[in-house]
Amino acid sequence: MPFIDADGCRIHVEVEGPENAPALMLSNSLGTTLHMWDAQVPAFTQHFRLIRYDRRGHGQSDVPAGPYTMERLGRDALAVLDALGIEKTHWCGLSMGGMVGMWLGAHAPERIGRLVLSNTAARFPSPDPWNERIKIATARGMAPLAEPSLERWFTKSFRERAPEKTKPVLDMLLATAPEGYAGCCYAIRDMDLSESIRRITAPTLVIAGRHDPATTVEAAEFIQSRIPGAKLTVLDAAHISNIEQPEAYNAAVLEHLLAR
Repeated sequence: MPFIDADGCRIHVEVEGPENAPALMLSNSLGTTLHMWDAQVPAFTQHFRLIRYDRRGHGQSDVPAGPYTMERLGRDALAVLDALGIEKTHWCGLSMGGMVGMWLGAHAPERIGRLVLSNTAARFPSPDPWNERIKIATARGMAPLAEPSLERWFTKSFRERAPEKTKPVLDMLLATAPEGYAGCCYAIRDMDLSESIRRITAPTLVIAGRHDPATTVEAAEFIQSRIPGAKLTVLDAAHISNIEQPEAYNAAVLEHLLAR
């Protein structure tokens, strides 16, 4: 089932791993596709039925007119689960994927098993950076956003020593539809999950990057403080920590998801 319908929007989905294994859904950062998780697939499919998807406005999914909301993006994820016949899934989301995960954990708790919120934030204090990105994307396209994004996403040392790993992520950003990127920027700009996440009951792991300028360790600590029993792991990475530190990332996620 490579595409499912979410209220008229086709969502591109890939499912891998043993059919009888517990489900694990991965959710991408802004400006990337489901392939940002390629380094996790071999490890995660040993234990889980792995579900990856392109958020609306990204990758091979449709690009409906924006703006989008976090609720709309959360309901897209629920539509994927419904189409696949999955009642409950573990969730691992990075950046915007973590924001969708927080919405789901608070508003659809019966659908979420264990929760991983990686390199993410419950709210942003100012709308200005998001308004600027919306303006750039819609007026000038994705190219002007490329270099600033790469600098936030990966540490300088990683960019210099592993261009073969950073270039595919940059290519994902450049290929993203400006309308879809802007639509998601509206959702991030307007969200405030800081109170609703108090309702999350799923066992939760929060992952932060020590060098992440976009969603800081302090933002992760805030999330941890609001979710009862949540744990925090800090990795030696910037924003896209699953690519910069894949082994450490995989180990932290699997330890949490496989805990008894």
